[in-house]
Amino acid sequence: MDPIAPAAPRRAALIFIFVTVLIDILSFGLIIPVLPHLIESFLDGDVSRAAIWYGWFATAFMAMQFLFTPVQGALSDRFGRRKVILASNLGLGLDFLMMAMVHSLPLLFIGRIVSGITAASFSTANAYIADVTPPQKRAQAFGMIGMAFGIGFVIAPAIGGFLGEMNQRAPFWVAVALCLANFVYGVFVLPESLPPEKRSPRFDWRHANPIGSLRLLARYPQVIGLVGVLFLMALAHMVYPSTFVLYADYRFGWGPQMVGYTLAAVGVLAAIVQGVLIKKIVGSLGERRALMLGLACGTLGFALYALAPNGYWFWAAMPIAALWGVSTPAAQAMMTHHVDPAEQGRLQGAVASLSSIAGIIAPTLFTRAFAAVTGAHLHDAWAGVTFAISAAMVGLGWIIAWRTTAHLPPVQAATAPVAAFGPPVVADVDDLVARPAPARE
Repeated sequence: MDPIAPAAPRRAALIFIFVTVLIDILSFGLIIPVLPHLIESFLDGDVSRAAIWYGWFATAFMAMQFLFTPVQGALSDRFGRRKVILASNLGLGLDFLMMAMVHSLPLLFIGRIVSGITAASFSTANAYIADVTPPQKRAQAFGMIGMAFGIGFVIAPAIGGFLGEMNQRAPFWVAVALCLANFVYGVFVLPESLPPEKRSPRFDWRHANPIGSLRLLARYPQVIGLVGVLFLMALAHMVYPSTFVLYADYRFGWGPQMVGYTLAAVGVLAAIVQGVLIKKIVGSLGERRALMLGLACGTLGFALYALAPNGYWFWAAMPIAALWGVSTPAAQAMMTHHVDPAEQGRLQGAVASLSSIAGIIAPTLFTRAFAAVTGAHLHDAWAGVTFAISAAMVGLGWIIAWRTTAHLPPVQAATAPVAAFGPPVVADVDDLVARPAPARE
């Protein structure tokens, strides 16, 4: 029988959840600089074919995240958080072990699918925190998860790039060690947070449905435009994991180490914007102007990336592109003013679902475009076609945001939506897809 956590927060348990998320992010970040090159090595160095295959890898991973995040959440409601989290840690470790050893592209692809399934545990980690933390301290606890994301995405690509320069498989072996060590640590440290009397009596597929929360959006037509902006931003952002590694090699001749350092710098800039500048910019300009500024910087930054003739130009554009990070929190804050307080969780779940859908669509779009360019042996500005597409997406988002926010009613207490705009959403939808943390890649 699983040990049951006491009512008071368990410091060791919270530390374990923090470490779990951090190690998950580290393990995935480690392989970012080397996975595209590993795929390329199976294809005799054909960059175009490698780009297409990498698009399939990314699409399959995000599809598994989309499908299995609510499934893992429902399983944890039925069988307890501890079992699901530990199973995820063990599954990830074994999957990275497989990916470190295989010498076949189809087997590597299967490994990526399995990693997408086993990695969908953030909803369970967030549920664990809610179980063991008093309401007044949950924001701080969830902030720890955000900090784990930030730390992982800053240091992992740099370490992965350094290891990848020595051996292409080395980052996978380090990821194996991290995941399995995390599993062993959890077996001895992590208590159960959900006592049997509070668990769901059965596994209910309504709680494992990744689509249901999207029905909520039809009930709030006044925020549909902002939802569309967030969807376009999620699509545009996928250019980084989809093509950046292959693009940097093709355009600038960068290896895994330089790519890792660049991604680490992107993480640092994002942390500065998210942790320091957002409050000042929104406080000074207001939410609408902050949103428009962020979208303008994103459009300009991606355009400069697309035109970059060398790495120095690309690096110079990074601070401009980083200010794009102001857009998402500004848009989300504006949406919350016009949605009923009782349905804020469902709103965030719907936005998360749309982000996952963007993660399924975007890799194929970007990798196919990049493959067309490299297959035709085009260079110069043509090599940056994927960043040009992202610039167009964010620019379209700017236009939609301008038109939408100009007609939003003054901020006031949100009222219940008019039933005529869509069918009622069942109460069980609350927990379907809501997951404050983003899908990993």
